[in-house]
Amino acid sequence: MSKLKKVAVIGTGVIGVGWIIRCLAHNKIVYAFDKDLNLKKNLAREIKRTWPFVKKLFNKKKLNLKNFKYFTSIEDTLRDADFIQECATENYSLKTKLMSSISKYSKKNAIIASSSSGLLPTRIYSHCKYPERALIGHPFNPVYLLPAVEIVPGKKTSNKFINQAKKFYQSISMNPIMVKKELPGYLSDRLQEALWREGLHIISEGYATTKDLDRAIEDGPGLRWSLMGTFLTFHLAGGKSGMKHMLEQFGPALKLPWTKLKAPNLSRKLINRLVEGTKKQSKGKTVEKISIIRDEYLVELQKLRKKYEKKLR
Repeated sequence: MSKLKKVAVIGTGVIGVGWIIRCLAHNKIVYAFDKDLNLKKNLAREIKRTWPFVKKLFNKKKLNLKNFKYFTSIEDTLRDADFIQECATENYSLKTKLMSSISKYSKKNAIIASSSSGLLPTRIYSHCKYPERALIGHPFNPVYLLPAVEIVPGKKTSNKFINQAKKFYQSISMNPIMVKKELPGYLSDRLQEALWREGLHIISEGYATTKDLDRAIEDGPGLRWSLMGTFLTFHLAGGKSGMKHMLEQFGPALKLPWTKLKAPNLSRKLINRLVEGTKKQSKGKTVEKISIIRDEYLVELQKLRKKYEKKLR
């Protein structure tokens, strides 16, 4: 179990708030900072809204808010932190400058993790003191419920700190995905990007609506993927011989021009189709209302999945 107890969260937007809630639910001492103090009010609302789901998923009785403090200076926020989770806007210039400041004010052995969803850690930490303790810790929204976190090392990141980060994330009920070396977009977002690009082409060319494409995942591959992902799913498609037969039978299809992975032009016509399509799917429900429905579903789904994961793994 991780000995890292004191966590600093820099940036309290959607992702930062998710980290705060998850860490508090696992009895971490959390220090937070954001230059936009208006986000502090949103944090209180989100803690209140999400707690019923967090409580149910992690079997917690109460949330100890005495373990949380919102600071007005980054220096005070970082001073005692063992683990730092940065959640600023996805921008190289901004993050590189911020990491330089974070490394300046943090303890020498404090781990610095960026919540970046695709930027290269070596570049983000290029002006960071002691870059061997710096890495990517990419979560998935909603952070307070989803267990995946991609750990991506930079060229100077040491195994010592990678292992410590892995134990820390496991201590807050996360399942770390260890990326062997840095690459843009990491793993999950590259896979999601492929689906996203192909979907944009299909909608742009008038073959389907946003609802049609969502149903194509929801009622088909998505149900299988939630338990066993892409590769084990295809392994089963090969029958008794598994992946070997699957590749023999369906491998040649890879040469067929089915997909267009180059991104299409986001024309006004395509943008309108996307906006109007998702607006129609929402059926008048606000983003917050849909988020609540999603959170209820994710809690129940994860509880169900655990029963079957034990049999599979």
